[in-house]
Amino acid sequence: MSPLRIAVAGAGVIGKTHIEAMSDPQQDAHPCRLAAVVDPGEGARALAERHGVPHHADIGALLESGDLPDGVIVATPNATHTPIGIACIERGIPVLVEKPIADTVEAARRLTDAAERAGVPLLVGHHRRHNPILRMAREVIGRGDLGALVTATILYTFLKPDGYFDAVWRREEGGGPILINLIHEIDTLRFLCGDIESLQASSSNRTRGFAVEDTAAVLLRLRNGALATVSLSDAAATPWSWDMTTGESPQFARQHVPTHFFSGTHGSLTVPTLELWRYEGGRGWLDPFTRTALPLKPGNPYARQLAHFARVIRGEEAPLAGGSDATETLRATLAVKEAAATGQTVRLSGV
Repeated sequence: MSPLRIAVAGAGVIGKTHIEAMSDPQQDAHPCRLAAVVDPGEGARALAERHGVPHHADIGALLESGDLPDGVIVATPNATHTPIGIACIERGIPVLVEKPIADTVEAARRLTDAAERAGVPLLVGHHRRHNPILRMAREVIGRGDLGALVTATILYTFLKPDGYFDAVWRREEGGGPILINLIHEIDTLRFLCGDIESLQASSSNRTRGFAVEDTAAVLLRLRNGALATVSLSDAAATPWSWDMTTGESPQFARQHVPTHFFSGTHGSLTVPTLELWRYEGGRGWLDPFTRTALPLKPGNPYARQLAHFARVIRGEEAPLAGGSDATETLRATLAVKEAAATGQTVRLSGV
């Protein structure tokens, strides 16, 4: 089967990550090859030349080139996801749009509706869903090994260095960890535990004093009745974050500690360490636990996502993170901002 030709729009960090996954000779599990780079920057032109593919300044130039790819990965700024995605969909080209699906719920719905009307596949790049760690955790929770879910506790606390904030937009509204980082945890929670019914939140900018938050605490009620909490900060010197503990991002010094804790009536699970804790016989605080380290075969989630995108393009699978699903993750994340600003509980279920 011939490799699918995939164009990448956006030559920033995440766009380059997709290009590296396609170009890595050790990643032979996905039938995708880079077809073009779309970005107005000179760096993008040089990147395209290094990979021996055409360079286009914008999506219009690609679509008018007469050399249409089999799919497009949209890794551009959030506000451009919808217009670029719709432009591709109107030409019948399947799209993998990076998270968040859009900058607003309304824009996300327009993109989703366009894809559904045209019958063109839309996949959203919530890449963690393709990580074998989360796939194993989802299997364990889904088959009832923990019993009925009671609580979920998520830590996403880390320290961004001072130089990170040299870019002015990172010190202003919209540049904080709620919209940049928390969306990963909201999607992880939804993927593993189900939809969110309501949430409360509080945020603070006390540590750095920027206009944007540096810390937040979120309390969520899930539709299945379980409660979840998320502690979030980019100003805390801790090892407790997904990026530092999973090995997904090799630039971080890896720490072998759990960051996610899922507790049920019959057992508990830690992630990413994948330790399953269950009672041997009696169930109560005086009874002994057994600890089982679950087996895991590591895998690059970006390469796995590409393989999935190829199967979606060929009509072999439905998108693991489709437009409607990703819109719900965006809606819940934006609701955290609303709850923190108003001090009110925000209901999501049935809206």
